[in-house]
Amino acid sequence: MNDNTGPQSASQRGLPVVGQLRPERADARRNRLRVLEAADRLFTEHGVKNVSLDAIAAAAGVGKGTVFRRFGDRAGLAVALLDEREQELQAKVLTGPPPLGPGAPAADRITAFLDAYLDLLDRHVELFVDSENASEGARYRIGSYHLWRRHLELLIEEARPDLDADYTAHVLLAPLAADLHHALRENGFGLTRIKAGLRTLATNALKA
Repeated sequence: MNDNTGPQSASQRGLPVVGQLRPERADARRNRLRVLEAADRLFTEHGVKNVSLDAIAAAAGVGKGTVFRRFGDRAGLAVALLDEREQELQAKVLTGPPPLGPGAPAADRITAFLDAYLDLLDRHVELFVDSENASEGARYRIGSYHLWRRHLELLIEEARPDLDADYTAHVLLAPLAADLHHALRENGFGLTRIKAGLRTLATNALKA
């Protein structure tokens, strides 16, 4: 995941942008999305380490060479899939309907974001674990972490100008660490329970 400078709509809010935004031919984009959708489905059904590029190419209806040239290997494909899903969440945050997007009270947008991120994390926890543990401290260097921290910081400043918004944003992101989420799920915590607990944490953090 990258931390490139993004479009004006994002920079006006002081938000970095996830992923590489570059021109793409319609046919190339169509093939890329078919491959990513196939990888998403197969990774979810079988686990990332149990899915080959051959299987992904067959499920997407493209040649293995197409997948290899575009993504390099399974690890590169996994990173691209995570980037794509985080860009989709970013678009909803920036321009989607409230409460995840603009137009709702800041506190409601915070809890909506936490819910949406947990949905993403829960579906792709294996990819997140690999990404966040690629090297020591990797979670805090990737562009998406900076994006989500800044998004929460701006909303916290709006909801509670008296708080240390930067610190509080880090605190709210801490329970979203992939290792912790994976451990909770392995120990029988359901997603509904995890969401409720994080909502309560956020609500208490923003109380006057």
